[in-house]
Amino acid sequence: MAASERKAVVVGISGCSSSGKTTLARLLRDIFPNTFILHEDDFYKDDKDIPITVDGLADWDCVEALSLPDMEQAIAYIRTHGVLPADLFSKEDQNSVGECPVSDETIEAMKAKVQTWLQPGQPGHKLVASDGHNGNGTSQLRICIFDGFLLYSKETRATMEQIDVRLFLQVSHAKATQRREARDGYVTLAGFWQDPPGYVDKIVWPNYAKAHEWLFNDGNVEGTPNRVVLEDNSILTQLDKGVDIDMASTLEWAVNTMMHELESKYL
Repeated sequence: MAASERKAVVVGISGCSSSGKTTLARLLRDIFPNTFILHEDDFYKDDKDIPITVDGLADWDCVEALSLPDMEQAIAYIRTHGVLPADLFSKEDQNSVGECPVSDETIEAMKAKVQTWLQPGQPGHKLVASDGHNGNGTSQLRICIFDGFLLYSKETRATMEQIDVRLFLQVSHAKATQRREARDGYVTLAGFWQDPPGYVDKIVWPNYAKAHEWLFNDGNVEGTPNRVVLEDNSILTQLDKGVDIDMASTLEWAVNTMMHELESKYL
């Protein structure tokens, strides 16, 4: 798609369930102007069509649980029109939101940094200025934050190739389990889902590890990411920082990375 035909930039945030994707997406939406969120969870199939394992468990964490064609079509629409498809109904936005793990002071500091970047004469003013125009009567790019647990797998490559800036959050098995088990549950197309006991160990973590081992040295998703693979696929993460990085540091990294990537790709 030619740059002149683009109405939105898609920024992907992926990682294991409970790695902080949706929290980060909502923070970035409130920091950058002209920004909205697309949730991969809104492309789950109907409850009756979710795959069942040999143990009789519904597997919500595999690629077969998602409608990939609908997801790809939605992203293409967003890039062309700069808005969410009118018929997209968000279930994720109905799920409970926990306490924000980032201080008000840090959030305000990031907002101030972006506001400086948006001032006339600064790179951000040419891209996503808060007034939506660059002073010459032409519209700015909007930003779509796309969060999902399965954006950078080999099975979802067609989706990944539509994502312009690819952020990846790392998390340990222990932290993912702690956060996931603290959740109330999830709104679905047909009702509500609550994890049965041991669901992370049986479904969530094995699926995450299998889908993302290609990004890590020795396939160890709690180990060191493979720099060459990440670079070849334009996937950005906090290299050499380890897992379970606090959200304040992650937010600062994401803000700086987004500004840098938008400048380098679209100016």
